[in-house]
This record gives sequence, C-alpha cells and structure tokens, in this order.
Amino acid sequence: MLRSFHTDSPLSSQRRQARAVEIGGVTLGGDEPVVVQSMLTSDTRETEDCVNEALELAGVDCQIVRVTAQTRKIAENLEHIVAGLREQGCEVPIVADIHFKPDAALEAVKWVDKVRVNPGNYADKKKFQVLEYTDEEYQEELDRIREAFAPLVEECKTRGVAMRIGTNHGSLSDRIMNRFGDTPLGMVESALEFARIARDMDFHRFVFSMKASNPKVMIAAYRLLVARLRELGEDWNYPIHLGVTEAGDGEDGRIKSAIGIGSLLADGIGDTIRVSLTEDAIHEIPVAQALSETIRLHRERASMAGGIPELSWEDASFDPFDYQRRATDRLEIQGVPLGADELVRVVTSQEKWDAVAHKLPQLGDFQPEIVLEESGVVAIDPRDEEAIARVNAEGGAQFVTVADGLDLPVIPAFRLLAARLQSRHPILLKDTLFPSTNPERPFLDALLEGGVNIGSLLCDGIGDAIIIQGEQAPGQSLRLSYNILQAAGTRIFKTDYVACPSCGRTLFNLQTTTQKIREATGHLKGVRIAVMGCIVNGPGEMADADFGYVGGAPGKINLYVGKEAVKFNIPEDEAVDRLIDLIKEHDRWVEAPEPVAAV
Repeated sequence: MLRSFHTDSPLSSQRRQARAVEIGGVTLGGDEPVVVQSMLTSDTRETEDCVNEALELAGVDCQIVRVTAQTRKIAENLEHIVAGLREQGCEVPIVADIHFKPDAALEAVKWVDKVRVNPGNYADKKKFQVLEYTDEEYQEELDRIREAFAPLVEECKTRGVAMRIGTNHGSLSDRIMNRFGDTPLGMVESALEFARIARDMDFHRFVFSMKASNPKVMIAAYRLLVARLRELGEDWNYPIHLGVTEAGDGEDGRIKSAIGIGSLLADGIGDTIRVSLTEDAIHEIPVAQALSETIRLHRERASMAGGIPELSWEDASFDPFDYQRRATDRLEIQGVPLGADELVRVVTSQEKWDAVAHKLPQLGDFQPEIVLEESGVVAIDPRDEEAIARVNAEGGAQFVTVADGLDLPVIPAFRLLAARLQSRHPILLKDTLFPSTNPERPFLDALLEGGVNIGSLLCDGIGDAIIIQGEQAPGQSLRLSYNILQAAGTRIFKTDYVACPSCGRTLFNLQTTTQKIREATGHLKGVRIAVMGCIVNGPGEMADADFGYVGGAPGKINLYVGKEAVKFNIPEDEAVDRLIDLIKEHDRWVEAPEPVAAV
C-alpha cells in the first residue's frame, strides 16, 4: 500500500496542486483560494423561497449554492430559480444535487453550472444483498452504469457544465459493497468507476468528494483517493470537495466539521468546502470561512517555522490510511491511568482546576482529570535530538508533550514527537503552543483550532491525553475537550447523534425534531442515533448508527435498527415516543439521572 498522498512528508502542509475547474464564474483548484459553498433548505418547487434563500447566502459570501433535484419534474423548476437569481443580478453558480434519477440529472444539466451525482445510487437501487460477482458479471454491471451515465457526461460536455462525483460512506452500490465492502477503499473505487467513464469520453470538468459522518472514515477515504490519483498519473489532478455528512448542529456539528474538513485542509487537501449543519444554511457560511482562516494561519505558521526536519512517511508513527492508536505503556498520574488501552484523558491547568473545584458535581461529565503542573509531564522541542534521546534513555515510560512557545505548527510538531519518541511514552496533545491570554477571544476560534489540531492528531492515532489552552474559560475549555474526544470517536461519553442538514428533500423539520430527540435521549451514553430527513440520507448513510429516525413520506417516519427498517409510516407526532419504545425493546434505555443541584 502506498504510504503517501500528495506530499513526501507527514510534516508538510503544502497544498495539493489541482487542475483548475470552472463552475460558472468560480474556479476550483489551480492557484485559487478554497471556495465556500452551501445548500438550500427550501423546497426546490418553491421558486421564490429558493431565490430568496440563495440571495441571502450569496449576501454573506457563499460562493456556490447547491439545490436538490429529486425528480425530473422537480428539476424543471431549476430553470425558474436560476432565471430569478440572474434577474436579481446574482451570478452565484448553482449546482443540482442528484440521487437515483438519471432523468432528473439530464433535465437539471440544462439550467445549472454543475451537477452532483452519487456513484452509489445513480442508476442503482440498493438491495443490501450479498452477491458474488464474476469478472464477467462485474463488467456487465459497469457496462450498464456506462449506458446510464454517458448521456449526462455528453450533455455536460456540450453545455460546459461541471460535475461532482460525490461518494458517500454507507451509500455504496451493492456491486462495490460486495467487492470492496463499506470501506474507504470502496468509496474511492466507486468514484473511480464513474471518473474512468468521464475520462474515456474526454470529459475532465469534474471534482471528487468522499464524504462520511465518521471523521476517521472521511479522512482515510480522502487520503486514499489522493494517493490513488497520484498513482494514476499527473493528469488525474482533479479538485477535491470536502464535507462531513450529517455533522449535526451546535457545538458538536462545528467540532466534527473542524476535525474532518480541517484535518484534510491542514494536510493540503481540498479546494472547496461545505460545512453541513442541521441549522439554517446561512449559519454554515461563517463557520466555513472561519475554518478556512484557521487553516490559512496554520500554513502561515508552517511557512515561518524555523527548521522543520525532514521526515518520511516510512518513519511516521501512523499509517495515513488505516487508523491504529499509537501503542504506549500504561502510566498512572494523580491516580488516573492513561496510555496503553486506557481512555484518552482530559488535563487542565492548576488555575482552571482551582476555578472549578468547588462545583465539580455541577460539571457533570465534563470533569478535569489531571492537573498539568502536577502531572510530571516532560515538555520538549521535538527537533531537539538530545532531549529526545534523554527521554528515550529513561528506564520507564514518560508522559511527554511539546513545549509551549515553539515556532512550530501544532500538527507537525506532535507528528514529529510521536515519530522520534519510543512508542512506549504516552503523549499529551495541545490545541495550541501559545496559551490564550485574551478573555475576549471568540469561542468559535478556540473550537476550530482545537478541533483541527487535536482532532487531526487523534485521528492519526496519536495522543493519550489532551489539554485545551486556547480558551480561557475553565468550564468551556473542559466541555470543548470532551466534545473533541467524542467527535473524533476517541472517547464516547454521551449520546452520539448523526443528523443531516436540511435540504429540499427533507420531509420534516429537522432542527426542531433533532432537538426533541436530544431532549428525550441525551442521557443515553454510547447510543448512536441518526436523524435523517429522507431516504437519500438513510439507511445507507447512517451506516454506523444504532437507531435511525428517517423521513419516509410527508408527515410519516420510518424507524431503523442499524440499516434495517423495522417500523413504517409512523405519524410524526408519535415518532419520538416510538423511537424511545424501540430503544427500550433493544435494552439500550436507561432513565435520565436527576439533575445535581447547584452548591
């Protein structure tokens, strides 16, 4: 397996060079900055609503707007939406989002600047069947897909319309599932099937995406995609669209997006991004813009860093395509075990510990576990070979971190430390090497910095404890620590929600429904619940969920256990209670604890 993607070193943040692809008046790739986009939540049949929402998005510098087109009839209204925008003087490129229906794509391509297709369900009806394909049968399937896909490619060529070949984890075709499984490799191969057809027809105006709700799966899939494109040749340098599917809402959705999107941007991968939140679309834009700015500062610091050593992928402590937690010895610090297979621990400063010590019961799950100043952690410059040698010469395992104040970006600093330390030594991760002294710092900035830096390293398998230094408020820094661990899938301490963003396909109010489900089930630690607005985003894309709440028809809900639909056409006003009953039937329900009174 190739161990690198577009760079020769895990310490490099050099941006991958992609060919320029035009979408309307916007360029992806080339030397252009990362482009921010979003998706309408309005019903595509409601022209005025769609035009107004697109104008609102363009007004906050959303650079590309996507609109769902479920059927050919619905796709016909794209003509009026685009015309309405152009009459208002708005030239924002419009993208049609297509699932299942080739005829919808062939209608949409008449009116839009770009068409998104999902190889997992374009001209495929998933049956979740286990089949054995001979090579001849597999080729017959590819010939069938070519017959369905080629007319769209031809229309895109004729009309100068771009395309996104967008694979989603959990919505792969049965053909791919039975050959490669529901894996990052399967996601990549699914996209390449369609890309080869496009290239055979001399069509190159396309971009790739590999989206998943699990950041580890997403990161591995994009890295594998870029590695495969590099293997295939220099002319496979197509731009990359980044997004986390079903990230959710609020702080959790922002952190999961920072981990998935930010980690890849920090590695130099990505030409356009969409932060998918279960909120009004306009709230996605400032998050995406702030995330892009976080990465710009990351690259700026990397360019100014003094003497980053060379490190090959062969010498890295992690495989970029296959998550494994870095193996260390077990230590006990202040009575708390860490390292080995213990939980990744939450560390705080003495000052913050003192600030919350009188109200620990009220902090609930957000408990400080180790005090930094009393931990005995050894802080070193990972470039200092003598310091590394001293730690490695110790007879027992040492708790080690990167020293504050160094002119190194966080991710390369800890990757270098992990590579040079003997693996027995546990590592304390930091969000920043410059602890914040600004009590007015926006929390979103601290959240994104922590999500990108700590989340990326956790998904590399590096880290046995974490500390947030970029947020001064003690309670908020502890909450952020735990939420990063949860979003990275490293330490599950609360209910995990997979909630898709609203779009024109949604069959119920996602925001209010998600909140109702949170209120009813938020105490079920370790239970994963998917809330999906329609069948496009379920059951396949909620592949990792224990239970699913999926729109089946207007006002009707289907309930799932894993990928299996078990309750159908439940009236929406009964569905949350029926979901609770289903969780109880499977012995995953516990009663919510009584709230702890303030002291």
